[in-house]
Amino acid sequence: MFNMDRISETELINEHLCDSLRDARNLVAAWRHDFNHHRPHSSLAGLPPWEYANRSKEAQNLNRANP
Repeated sequence: MFNMDRISETELINEHLCDSLRDARNLVAAWRHDFNHHRPHSSLAGLPPWEYANRSKEAQNLNRANP
């Protein structure tokens, strides 16, 4: 995870009062899922990391199939 993401996680935890470590971990896990699966990233052509990675894998598979 990049440093900027770490800062965002810290800010997230600071903004929410968690009753336990488990609650804090669940909050961060939900944030990471949203960040990686739903939020577009300008450095990835406006795609979420999950979708970008899947497209890269598909492209690699096409390249292997068509030498």
